[in-house]
Amino acid sequence: MTVKERFDAVIKRFAEAMPEAATELHYDSPFHLLLAVILSAQCTDKRVNMVTPALFERYPDAESLAASTVEEIYEYIKSISYPNNKAKSLLGAARVLVERFNSEIPADIDELMTLPGVGRKTANVMLSVVFDKAAMAVDTHVFRVSERIGLTTNSRTPLQTEQRLMKYIPEEIVPLAHHWLILHGRYVCKARRPDCLNCFLADVCRYYNKTK
Repeated sequence: MTVKERFDAVIKRFAEAMPEAATELHYDSPFHLLLAVILSAQCTDKRVNMVTPALFERYPDAESLAASTVEEIYEYIKSISYPNNKAKSLLGAARVLVERFNSEIPADIDELMTLPGVGRKTANVMLSVVFDKAAMAVDTHVFRVSERIGLTTNSRTPLQTEQRLMKYIPEEIVPLAHHWLILHGRYVCKARRPDCLNCFLADVCRYYNKTK
C-alpha cells in the first residue's frame, strides 16, 4: 500500500464513521476556547470542562481577566494540572490580547504564539476551530495515531507529523481530520491498549498488520 493509498483509505473511513467530529472542550466564545485549550495541556478535557463554567462566568472577556491576579485565577483552576503556571499564562495571554490585539483573537499563527501559554499546537487549534483554517494541531493522540496507522514514518517531532499530514490531507478537511485523529486516539487507538479488534481502520493500519 502506497502512502497516498493509505491516506485515501483512512480519510474515507473516518468520513463515514465520524462525519461531524468536533472538540470536546466546552466553550461559548473564541476567548473562552483559548482559555480552555491552554488549560488542557497535559490535562483531560473532562477535567477542564469541570472548572471552566465558573472561570468563564467570572471572566467573560479578555478585559476582565487582564484585570485579575494570578492568585485569584488560581482559585478557579487549582484542580487542573500545573495550576500556578497556567494561572500565569491565562493572565499573561489576556493582557497581551488587550494591549496588542484590541481584545480579539488574532487569526495568524505567529501572532497567536506571542500569547503566553500558546505554543504551535494551541495556535493551530485556534486557527482550525475558530477560523476554520487548514491548520493541523498535533497533540499526543495525533502524534501516536498517525505513526501507528502509518500516516507518518519515524516522525521525531510534532512539527514533522504536522508537515506530513498537511502534505497528504486535503486542505478543506484538515480541521475535521484533526478531530478524527484526536478522538480515535482517545477512545480506540489508546496509548497502552489499542482496541484493534473494534477499529474500523485495522485492515489498513500498519501497526495492526505487523502485530496480528
